[in-house]
Amino acid sequence: MITKTLRTIQDMVDGFGLDESFYDVMITGISTDTRTMERGNLYIPLKGATFNGHAFVEEAFAKGASAVLWSREEANPPVDVPLIMVDDTLQALQRLAHRYRKQLSVKVIGITGSNGKTTTKDMVFSLLATTYKTQKTEGNLNNHIGLPLTLLRLEEDTEMAVVEMGMSGFGEIERLSHIAEPDVAVITNIGESHLQELGSREGIAQAKLEILSGLQKDGVFVYYGDEPLLRTKIEQLSPVFHTITFGQTPENNYYPLSMALTAEGTTFTVNAAREISFQLPILGKHHVQNALAAIAVARVFGIEWETIQKAFATLQTTRMRMELEKGKTGVTIINDAYNASPTSMKAALQLLSELTGYDKKIAVLGDMLELGAQEVEFHRQIGEILTPASVDYVWTYGKLAREIALTAQPAFPHGRVRAYDDKQALANDLCALVTEKDVVLFKGSRGMKLEEIIRAL
Repeated sequence: MITKTLRTIQDMVDGFGLDESFYDVMITGISTDTRTMERGNLYIPLKGATFNGHAFVEEAFAKGASAVLWSREEANPPVDVPLIMVDDTLQALQRLAHRYRKQLSVKVIGITGSNGKTTTKDMVFSLLATTYKTQKTEGNLNNHIGLPLTLLRLEEDTEMAVVEMGMSGFGEIERLSHIAEPDVAVITNIGESHLQELGSREGIAQAKLEILSGLQKDGVFVYYGDEPLLRTKIEQLSPVFHTITFGQTPENNYYPLSMALTAEGTTFTVNAAREISFQLPILGKHHVQNALAAIAVARVFGIEWETIQKAFATLQTTRMRMELEKGKTGVTIINDAYNASPTSMKAALQLLSELTGYDKKIAVLGDMLELGAQEVEFHRQIGEILTPASVDYVWTYGKLAREIALTAQPAFPHGRVRAYDDKQALANDLCALVTEKDVVLFKGSRGMKLEEIIRAL
């Protein structure tokens, strides 16, 4: 993590006002939250609509902060303490992260996309970590605050940094890209998430392509080549960077020759390494697409095929993404409750339909959020693809997910499709239904907190 004198920090953030007696004070690491502060941190108080971190500066020093930044617009700055004045503390955080990144010899891989970016990040990290000292975005630190904090946590000898870039509107990915200046940029796909803010899939593609704005000269752009919106845009750009595509069709640089589900996860082969079979310890053929993106990045940095094969076999992914669990009765649980969009929900349901060896297949589906004016129609489309041949029971939770149930209900025997507004009632009924011979898929947006039902199992 960043370790500098305060005199250097003041220069890096374009600050002023630090008393000369504090020039040689060292800071180790950055904190924007006194609840998780560590001794020696530089505390950067941020200001939002409902909070002001400047109110906690005294607490920060009490917990061992070495120094603080202070926005010049805030009244009554503390005296006789190591303090650097700045015009805006958020901009100072971002500026510090950008300049620290520029001081390191690290290669940065930036990843965005409507679906799969976190799993792809985990995969890229696992492959690169076999050969290089590698760090990655932890948790959901992928926004205008989280990404700078991720960069500032890099060790000086880190060789590879895998950073996730999230967004909800135009201009956000562009800002993150300029902060991180990636050597490799990845777009996993273009889906329907954030239609509410961006208006159309074309708008989503435009927003995701902002990742190219900070891409290093002679950098590499890895993207889903089966998406016409991306291919068309790239052709119009006449890019000076290198491009690598992945997808399902032979028009891509990397595409699968075969895919299969097993009891241990998903196996696949790739056109560029036909003799090698890869095993992912996670379920879902859609994860092969994420794996292809990770392979493309790994090959850019010279990772051997056999090394990739071994790394995939021991892959560790972020929780609640196609995570296999066993319930108290022995029931098989597929926990994919971290987030949801029409694309990812269809992929999860396709996976459930392909599983064999279970007495009952049960889908517990929650609302898909942030879909804009077409949100009801998107939920009805999910209901239309559900049939008794693919799933035995469909239970929903939430106002929007009720549209899934209402649309699917006519195709199913009586009682097999239910819509719940009470999470505890759903959990109780589910516990009474399932046995060790059944499988239950949980899929919904983060705000629905379906993991609360999983705990009951």
